[in-house]
Amino acid sequence: MNIKLIAIDIDGTLLNEKNELAQATIDAIKAAAAKGIKVALCSGRPLSGIRPYLKPLGIEGDEQYAIAFNGSVTETVSGKLISKMGINYEDFLQIEMMSREMGVHFQIETLKEIIVTNRNISPYSTFEAGLVRLPIHFRTPEEITREDDIIKMMYTDEEDKIQYAMDNLPNSIKQRMQVVRSMPFFLEFVNSHAGKGTALKNLAEKLGLTADNVMAIGDQGNDHSMIEYAGLGVAMGNGIKENKDIAQFVTKPNSEDGVAFALNKFINK
Repeated sequence: MNIKLIAIDIDGTLLNEKNELAQATIDAIKAAAAKGIKVALCSGRPLSGIRPYLKPLGIEGDEQYAIAFNGSVTETVSGKLISKMGINYEDFLQIEMMSREMGVHFQIETLKEIIVTNRNISPYSTFEAGLVRLPIHFRTPEEITREDDIIKMMYTDEEDKIQYAMDNLPNSIKQRMQVVRSMPFFLEFVNSHAGKGTALKNLAEKLGLTADNVMAIGDQGNDHSMIEYAGLGVAMGNGIKENKDIAQFVTKPNSEDGVAFALNKFINK
């Protein structure tokens, strides 16, 4: 293997079960970087939610990259925008209306804020706002216009309600948009041309690399496409079965420093 780029999901992958960055993970990533390998954090989060982990990992500068909003945005870690794919207004209208029909909480995310359309804000939206370090505001659907730069839409609710929404989404939506479950209580909608796998492929090509030069590590449905794309796809032990089925390697769970285990097995020999 000639790995030159490692893509790592954050929640449930980079972070342990306490939502902390373990020293073993820091050491393994820094050891890989010392070999000249680029490490890109690839998350459903915006860059504001990715940034706190960059400095401890030693990832900084215009030549290092992060993939945010489930592949809708790629930036240098210094904040230079490389690519952005938003959501059109008609899709917003339909997905928001369906949230009311299904009885699930709905929110949109822009580069600068989270906007909820339910006056009684979901605790999962509040959790997300703290996680990604974006301010959260309530607006009625009528107050959201074509001028709003929507990057991602989400259903945020109890696990059974999210499952119900997944089971009842029309196929036309799934064909027109990327729909992924990033956590049991999050269902995310992004541009059909987005997705972590597509963004990772585009980044690799920008760097003059192929899939054979890429290692990707993740746990949930929004990581599936990048695990599938990478020449060395790694599924977390705590991850979903669908990822384990397509991965070249299943590492230990995040509670046992699974990222460090995979990097030390394949990279830091």
